[in-house]
Amino acid sequence: MHPSEVLFQGKRQPLLLPACDHYAGSEKLMRKSMALQQELGPLFDITFDCEDGAAAGKEEEHAHLVAQLLLDEANRFGRIGARVHDAASAHFERDVEIIVGAAAHKLAYLVLPKPDGVQDVEKALATINKHALKAGRSNLPVHVLIETHGALRDVFAIAALPQVECLSFGIMDFVSAHYGAIPGNAMRTPGQFAHPLVVRAKLDIAAACHAHGKVPSHNVTTEIKDSAVVATDAQRAAAEFGYTRMWSIHPNQIKPVIKAFTPRASEVNEAANILHEAERAAWGPIAQNGRLHDRASYRYYWTVLQRARLAGLPLPESVAALMNAIPEHPATETH
Repeated sequence: MHPSEVLFQGKRQPLLLPACDHYAGSEKLMRKSMALQQELGPLFDITFDCEDGAAAGKEEEHAHLVAQLLLDEANRFGRIGARVHDAASAHFERDVEIIVGAAAHKLAYLVLPKPDGVQDVEKALATINKHALKAGRSNLPVHVLIETHGALRDVFAIAALPQVECLSFGIMDFVSAHYGAIPGNAMRTPGQFAHPLVVRAKLDIAAACHAHGKVPSHNVTTEIKDSAVVATDAQRAAAEFGYTRMWSIHPNQIKPVIKAFTPRASEVNEAANILHEAERAAWGPIAQNGRLHDRASYRYYWTVLQRARLAGLPLPESVAALMNAIPEHPATETH
């Protein structure tokens, strides 16, 4: 058996997605993002924005533009999604009809903003699936923005939905929904990592995702000039809050986010050494550097190598063969 089957024993492996989700709302920025993805490779996802990041008043025209760009030859890797309007909006179903109807086979995922709870998500999924099936696509991945009180209340139920692969924290809408009870500085560092209500929301989202093998995506950093702020936010999101992905709203944020979520070379080498010895021991327990390892720790180190590969790091030869059977982008599998 492949080591992933040994380690997970028939259970679904946790989803992995590229560490950075870059949002772009205008044609100029969308095309610039696509060019950068061609240059760097599929190390980050792009989300074309039909909602808050797009101009108001030309919603249908914008949806057609998104569909057109998804079908463009510059979409080489199939790692571009789209954020549609919220399900309560008059533009929601038309967004879905246009984008999914024209480009379902090229769409990595749809992002659903502002649901009030799990029932809203389920209704939206029904609409999405209706149009996706017409276009010949089943089980189109959906990412859900957790930014309302109701969505946070139902966050574990939302994460449990099979079609949902990622939950993102919409910090600005979440803070605004408290109508001044949470100060505005809680939308940015250091307040976003200190205010109890914001911290609670972040932890609940991360916990729900990990409980169901989904991807928690950290909120945006609004600082677009100082890359050090972005890097620090990403490092804290990963190390202190358990996030494995983060938004970007400016091209300068992409590389710092990817770097912050990428395992260090020392971690990759340690994981490779441990798994190499584990394979030689037929995945039984081993002792290395005075420490015991078994399948419980092997699963952790296996994930380290997967994350390293998603970030484009070269893997040591000792484990390269082990990774060959893993799809290049595990997130594109049907779960």
